[in-house]
Amino acid sequence: MSFLSPFSFPLQVGALGEEAERSLSSKQGSLPCTRGFTQEEYIIEMDQELAKGQAVFNVSFMDCRAGKVWFKVGDSSDFSVTEEGVVYALRRLSLVGKEKAVVVVYAHDLQSKQVWKARVHLHLRPSSSATGPEQVKPSDATLTQQVPEILFPWRSVVVRGDGTLRRVKRDWVIPPINVPENSRGQFPEDLVRIRSDRDKNRMLRYSVTGPGADQPPTGIFIINPISGQLSVTKPLDREHISNFHLRAHAVDLNGNQVENPIDIVINVIDQNDNRPEFTHTIFNGSVPEGSKPGSFVMTVTAVDKDDPKTANGMLRYKILSQNPQSPSSNMFTINNKTGDIITVAAGLDREKVTQYTLIIQATDMEGNPTYGLSNTATTVIRITDVNDNPPEFTTDTFFGEVHENRVNVIVANLTVTDKDQPHTSAWSAVYRIIAGDPTGRFSIPTDPTTNEGLLTVVKPVDFELTRSFMLTVEAENEVPLARGIHPPRQSTATVSVRILDINESPEFSPNPKSIKLEEGLPADSLLTTFTAQDPDRYMRQTIRYSKMYDPANWLAIDPVNGRISTIAILDRESPFIKNNLYNVTFMASDNGIPPASGTGTLQIYLLDINDNAPHVFPPEVEMCEKPNPNAINITASDPDLTPNAGPFAFELANRPVDVRRNWTLTRINGEYAQLRLRSGSLSSGIYEVPIMITDSGNLPMSNTSYLRVKVCQCDHHGDCVDMERIIAAGLGTGAIIAILICIIILLVLVLLFVMWMKRRDKERQAKQLLIDPEDDVRDNILKYDEEGGGEEDQDYDLSQLQQPDALEPECVKVGIRRLDERPLHHDHQYPLRSAAPHPGDIGDFIHEGLKAADNDPTAPPYDSLLVFDYEGSGSTAGSLSSLHSSSSCGDQDYDYLGDWGPRFRKLADLYGGEDD
Repeated sequence: MSFLSPFSFPLQVGALGEEAERSLSSKQGSLPCTRGFTQEEYIIEMDQELAKGQAVFNVSFMDCRAGKVWFKVGDSSDFSVTEEGVVYALRRLSLVGKEKAVVVVYAHDLQSKQVWKARVHLHLRPSSSATGPEQVKPSDATLTQQVPEILFPWRSVVVRGDGTLRRVKRDWVIPPINVPENSRGQFPEDLVRIRSDRDKNRMLRYSVTGPGADQPPTGIFIINPISGQLSVTKPLDREHISNFHLRAHAVDLNGNQVENPIDIVINVIDQNDNRPEFTHTIFNGSVPEGSKPGSFVMTVTAVDKDDPKTANGMLRYKILSQNPQSPSSNMFTINNKTGDIITVAAGLDREKVTQYTLIIQATDMEGNPTYGLSNTATTVIRITDVNDNPPEFTTDTFFGEVHENRVNVIVANLTVTDKDQPHTSAWSAVYRIIAGDPTGRFSIPTDPTTNEGLLTVVKPVDFELTRSFMLTVEAENEVPLARGIHPPRQSTATVSVRILDINESPEFSPNPKSIKLEEGLPADSLLTTFTAQDPDRYMRQTIRYSKMYDPANWLAIDPVNGRISTIAILDRESPFIKNNLYNVTFMASDNGIPPASGTGTLQIYLLDINDNAPHVFPPEVEMCEKPNPNAINITASDPDLTPNAGPFAFELANRPVDVRRNWTLTRINGEYAQLRLRSGSLSSGIYEVPIMITDSGNLPMSNTSYLRVKVCQCDHHGDCVDMERIIAAGLGTGAIIAILICIIILLVLVLLFVMWMKRRDKERQAKQLLIDPEDDVRDNILKYDEEGGGEEDQDYDLSQLQQPDALEPECVKVGIRRLDERPLHHDHQYPLRSAAPHPGDIGDFIHEGLKAADNDPTAPPYDSLLVFDYEGSGSTAGSLSSLHSSSSCGDQDYDYLGDWGPRFRKLADLYGGEDD
């Protein structure tokens, strides 16, 4: 089998046909073995240039043996051949100016040492625009073929030792087919012909499968099913798909496979159709000022979509321009392969040039300006600051002044200049005082905004001691200067500070002043002299004294000489004494302009004397009258201190005489004594027991104090159970009386409220209408079983409005019952109203009736249904005319209504007169 790329020529491989195989089988003999190149002379037309590594043609060798054949290109440094017979260019070649070139290919059998030779003549294609498959011209005796041809792996027949034949199938590796991208030829464009040697005696059909044929992207490659011609239908793009893997098939008309499929690889040959593209439009980099030549700055990067293994994708960089061109037009250089930018000249100074702008060009075809494609990008290189400029004072001497005794006051502003980048550590100044301030009274913080030094007083200065200061200050940056930079003379300056005098306050010395005195000192006693000094030695001023704070008002001070004397007796037991100390504050004022004053404190430590007699403690106690033991412990209270207090001596007083008869007092120790009942029991009550107590002072003091003993009945726990217990718990007799009075007042108020309510009810009853019980029409309403006969009822018998109970039974007309009438139960016993004409009992009657109705289970409301059967003539309810007053069953005397007033006169005329 032979295979040629579009740039190779066809080499026909000799093969045994089926007739030879059958003849050989019939003869049962061995076939002659023919070895060697299929042709000795070949002619190929090609384009004017060959790329490095490009396959040129493929040689085929007829071999019926299993021996190894080694290929070699003879005496040529431009071409080489692979073990499969593919000849390719070792470097870039051009046939321009050459009519032809000859390549000799040798085949060497390593076992038999036999050598075969074939010559290939390379001719320049007449029309360089043709990009289709190469036309191959064999020798004159060989027919020129238009496209390369691929034969399916051929078969050979081998005679076994026993004389039988064995068919051997041999698979070949097909070299790739190279197709240039972006072809402008007429489509479809033929690439190669696929053929089986078995098509001589039968009709075959050819097909290809794989991506680009019957798989996406489909339709790029097509094959003529009869001739086996493989073609491409449109231009290819290597940047989209760089190669295609197809598989060729050969079947008979019945679809039976006659050959094993063969793999075809189609490589898309790259063309320089893409410009380099920088990864950024603008690249930003930085380099410190003062950098040495060869310092790395940054890297720029460009990419090319073309094949990076060919010159189409091999980029080269260069700097087109630099702006500004100071101090040199070539301050930077770039590695043309990697894109690394480095410095090539010294003199980078940020204070002169803050940044450089470079235009960078990237060109493919290894930078060939003629054939390569180019693109540009901008690079901005920022020069970063280093501390190569020390701060310099704007003047050699600064001046300032400050009043004495002032602190945290700015005396002077120290200004410097620094050429480094503002607000960086190389620009920020740090100030130090290197001379003139041994006591550390000044400091110089830095203003972060202006970079000024603020000379500030941190400790008070005294005009009387020092009237001026001469300071030497130094300025430096927060970071050290760059190597090789030395601070100039202007980095130091002198500051002259003048101190201003002010009127200072007089000062007491010592302050506070402490003295010790015994309490009880009488008034007008001289204690001490407390004076102040004026710090202003150069001012003649007068000082006057006054008292500011004297809580007990015990002392007075002379305003001229500061002598302090008492105006009252000093008492250590006073509540104004804390820890035996008494503090008094005095003020000293001068007569300066403006006046100044100072304060001083006099601390008096009062020594105790025995000036207080002891008292019994606690002053009140409880004691059970029974059971025994009934004794309590007592002690003494003395405001004085030891040794003017305890130990104490306790003794019962002689009077009254029943004290010693009822009580005994036993000393326990110097602080406590025990009081107990002498008799077995004592009736409940409050007893005052006089006890005389003597302290242990140098001049002892005695005092008789009364112990209030509350004797009460106690339970088995020893607790009082009577009212005296309540009194002992804190409620005195006055409190109990007050509580009782409050309770009585509350009861009286309740009683008055009840009486007022009853009186109010009687007044409400008295306001009722005074009508005779028999004539009170408000409760004389009769129930009617049926509504009457409409217009027939014109006359009314008013006698029927009398109280039902007062009417005679024969006068009551029984009608039909209504369904909303109360149920028929036993009538509730309602109170009967007296028939006597006494209108005053109407209220009582109404209240009694209301009470009875509330207790009546049959009284309305209750569920009912009103039924009105009929109104008018023939009604079973009868006529309402029976209500006429003249038809009353009994005569009534209504003349008394005339005595009730004008409002009842109409009723008297209506009912009291004669019948009309």
